[in-house]
Amino acid sequence: MGKVLIIGAGGVGTVVAHKMASIPEVFSEIMLASRTKSKCDAIAEKIGGNRIKTAQVDADNVPELVDLINDFKPDLVVNVALPYQDLTIMDACLETSVSYLDTANYEPKDEAKFEYKWQWAYKEKFEEAGITAILGCGFDPGVTSIFTAYAAKHHFDELQYLDIVDCNAGDHGKPFATNFNPEINIREVSQKGKYWENGEWVTTEPHEIHKPLNYPEIGPKESYVIYHEELESLVKNYPTIKRARFWMTFGQEYLTHLRVIQNIGMAGIEPVKFNGMDIVPIEFLKAVLPNPGDLGENYKGQTSIGCRIRGLKDGKEKTYYIYNNCDHENAYKETGTQAVSYTTGVPATIGAMMYLKDLWKKPGVFNVEEFDPDPFLEELNKRGLPWNEKHDVDLEL
Repeated sequence: MGKVLIIGAGGVGTVVAHKMASIPEVFSEIMLASRTKSKCDAIAEKIGGNRIKTAQVDADNVPELVDLINDFKPDLVVNVALPYQDLTIMDACLETSVSYLDTANYEPKDEAKFEYKWQWAYKEKFEEAGITAILGCGFDPGVTSIFTAYAAKHHFDELQYLDIVDCNAGDHGKPFATNFNPEINIREVSQKGKYWENGEWVTTEPHEIHKPLNYPEIGPKESYVIYHEELESLVKNYPTIKRARFWMTFGQEYLTHLRVIQNIGMAGIEPVKFNGMDIVPIEFLKAVLPNPGDLGENYKGQTSIGCRIRGLKDGKEKTYYIYNNCDHENAYKETGTQAVSYTTGVPATIGAMMYLKDLWKKPGVFNVEEFDPDPFLEELNKRGLPWNEKHDVDLEL
């Protein structure tokens, strides 16, 4: 049905390649490209069947990207590289008139800040080029936004309170490790919290607001309010929301390590001089921490991610909880990755499928909640991430 170029050969890229290769009726040709071609080759060899072509490309280099896109001629570029590279890949897609999908919004490399303004600014350019950009098609952002759209479509007349809850109750056996790129992960969870209430953003100190929440099949876990990017688009697209928050679980050992890393300056993003060379502390830290892609083998336990929503239906207050639980060991058996990579890679694959089937295809730049959630969630059940829903329950929030 279509040709897809995947850029990025980390844990998420591994999952996307595996999943796409298993659906030849949709993904007729697949190319996997990254800065290090040997990583792509290893993934392709493991999948087998000559399903995956590979290439080397520097995702920071627009001319290189353009040359590769013109050579392979994909119908869609799936960006699972670093958020720093979103704009260069979007520029290359514009130059070649090829549609685009990513899993995380743009983040400047020299500033610990992520927001959609940089990518939303491409809206008119993509409209004029007649191509589609699908933003944030992982799990959170991604499935959480689609869960919200599904709730608005089927169960509410008015959304009022949204709490996205993200629990990783898995154990990888390491004293300290991050579940995805350490640079991005540490920057994300160590910045100040932020949530939406009564038409404005409320800023908090890092991890200031927290409480135990109960997660299905897991039980109570201490959960902390942090800022997460899908809040920005959801309050824009659902203006009746009075309050929107994002909660994430952290173990005390993780938080202790994080505080030490910050206190000794290892989370810094500004270069420091060492033996006459400029070294960025967080980049050095990334080099000595465990590779997130290698955590899967010994990972046990589950993730549980979902949306707890309160609002109005037929003039009465209603509560609703929609979520997915994913098992780390099952994810590893299927793709050789842990559940955090799996829960991002599967939605990216389904988003690409939605585009190639012309279900999510229109000129411009869109967040996933702006498309029909039904066909996506139907596929989510089939592709390894079945979801559950509970009506009129205590949301604990």
